[in-house]
Amino acid sequence: MKFKKLMMLTASLGLPVLAFGEGHGHGVIRENINPDANLKEDFYEYAAGGWMKTHPLTAEYARYGMFDLLRENAKTQLNELILGLKDSPESKIKGTNAQKVADIYEMGMDSVRLNKEGAAPLKPFLEKAESVSKDNLEEMLAWEHNGLGASLFSTGVGADYNDSKINIMHLGETGLGLGDRDYYLEDTEENKKIIDAYIKYMEKIAVLAGYTEKDAKRMAANVLALEKEIAKNKMTREQRRTPAFRNNPFTIDELKAKYSNFDWDRYFGALGIPTPERFNVGSPIYLEFFNNLITEIDPQQLKDYLVMEVIGESTGVLSDDFRDADFEMFDKILSGKEEQEPRWKRAMAIPNSMFGEAVGQLYVEKYFPEENKKAMQKLVANLQQALGQHIDSLTWMSDETKQKAHEKLSTFKVKIGYPDKWKDYSGITIDPAKSYMENCYEASKWYKQDNYKKVGEPVDQEEWLMTPQTVNAYYMPTTNEICFPAAILQAPYFDKDADDALNYGAIGVVIGHEMTHGFDDSGRQYDKDGNLKDWWQPEDADKFKALADQLAAQFDAVEVLPGVHANGRFTLGENIADQGGLRVAMTAYKNSLNGEGEIIDGLTPEQRFYLAYGALWATNIRDEEIARLTKSDTHSLGRNRVNVSLRNIAPFFEAFGISEGDAMYRPEAERVIIW
Repeated sequence: MKFKKLMMLTASLGLPVLAFGEGHGHGVIRENINPDANLKEDFYEYAAGGWMKTHPLTAEYARYGMFDLLRENAKTQLNELILGLKDSPESKIKGTNAQKVADIYEMGMDSVRLNKEGAAPLKPFLEKAESVSKDNLEEMLAWEHNGLGASLFSTGVGADYNDSKINIMHLGETGLGLGDRDYYLEDTEENKKIIDAYIKYMEKIAVLAGYTEKDAKRMAANVLALEKEIAKNKMTREQRRTPAFRNNPFTIDELKAKYSNFDWDRYFGALGIPTPERFNVGSPIYLEFFNNLITEIDPQQLKDYLVMEVIGESTGVLSDDFRDADFEMFDKILSGKEEQEPRWKRAMAIPNSMFGEAVGQLYVEKYFPEENKKAMQKLVANLQQALGQHIDSLTWMSDETKQKAHEKLSTFKVKIGYPDKWKDYSGITIDPAKSYMENCYEASKWYKQDNYKKVGEPVDQEEWLMTPQTVNAYYMPTTNEICFPAAILQAPYFDKDADDALNYGAIGVVIGHEMTHGFDDSGRQYDKDGNLKDWWQPEDADKFKALADQLAAQFDAVEVLPGVHANGRFTLGENIADQGGLRVAMTAYKNSLNGEGEIIDGLTPEQRFYLAYGALWATNIRDEEIARLTKSDTHSLGRNRVNVSLRNIAPFFEAFGISEGDAMYRPEAERVIIW
């Protein structure tokens, strides 16, 4: 966990969760619909336009949609839960989760203290970073990797791609200040403006940290030059989505022989663990670049880079002037926001990330009734059966591969609501006598050590990768698991007062989406045990790739801004999952009807299903955020998740009488059906 990212890992609480209803309840929420839009020309605008008109963007947001509304409601509830701890008897007992959560929240809210301290909490870290040299590089990178960041390369423990039951050490690329490599490599006017702003940002925070303007200019220039070289040697965003590119096993002897300019034993010793025997190198080309770089880099450039990394990773837990500079660069210039979110949201994000499952336990006790878990288990079983039917009906897949697909589907591990065993945070101490930054650093270091100590150990298949209060869901290929945290099981995704068509069109599609990830262009490469192993007949794999290429091309064709197109290859996995979720959820819904489907408010069940799906992605968004997300987000924009995906689905055309000549229509020969 990156130190600065503690400010950004904002798991969210939701509205009180409602149980999935049997039979029929209320129909489509009419206020979501824009009656002035022509659904045959732009279904997204019709299904979601009403909501978008009544929820305009305000200065705080670069994007605001139905998903964001749930998360914002969640933040309010989360804040109330945390504030409720302040006066609780447990919060007065040192070492309890309540004490830790209440105290770190209060420290984040104490603007007077933070602004009085200014850059002082940063000074010991800067003095340490300034001592870096080629002679002590191993120790210095180990120190920085142990809770502050991931300078020059990254380390982390996770499942072995080839033996998913065992954890090994992964060596990966470092990140970049601007995130995506294209900001550094593409020569466009917009990128030039962003780079100029980034230089000013680095100069600003360096001066705030106590450096002279002359030194700040040198530091910014050195860092930018180095990051440009790093960008040239990093994988593209499309390559990062290809598991085979990331799977490169090494023994320690092989690692030492190929990347011999770095003393790996010294590094791991300084990291606090024995040198592992086995590794996965996520990008051998990048590590070769690193191996050469450390012999050639100018000592001053190395020092400037490490110092700037420490400052940049710490802006969110220092005084307001640091936070203001960070907002100006990353929120305003890159995303288009006009004002910062209120302090309580920023302060709340820290304990919600740092003590995620402790806060999650409070959330579950108050907002997640046990009957919801049972209802979800039933829904998941229905969707699992429907996906099996789709596998059986595929005309492009052989019986041999279908059998393997069924084996994988049948072994899905399903996690719903919350973990059976809560995470133990006794190793994290929160001491109000120390600075906010030091407390956050110590917690971040604990997380890194908690991860490192797992090397060589069996993978804990009961561990959750999201907290219960997260409004989201996931599929994890190495454990072949699907997870649905408690907080997403709320209206409009999961609503006992809605009719079944709406629930299947919402949470049903989400379930189908996560299941389909097990069979998307990346997930399909893992077997039922989570190993990166080819279980496909070659001709079936070829047919899958041909269909996937066609789907990628459909999204590539969409212009999201003047001269800017969507990236269908980068978003391919999510687009396959959206389409699969839509198709499988409709089958599961029809299976549940037993031949009965009422018309409610003049709408057929099929119409209500698709309108529910369209409304989920209602989003108002700034142009700057569209440009940023197109570079960085594996998900398509909400408009495309609706309009492009639905144009491949025949039952959608039938439901609304869409035919040739309508903009939403796609000729049968051009439709892509994968799952």
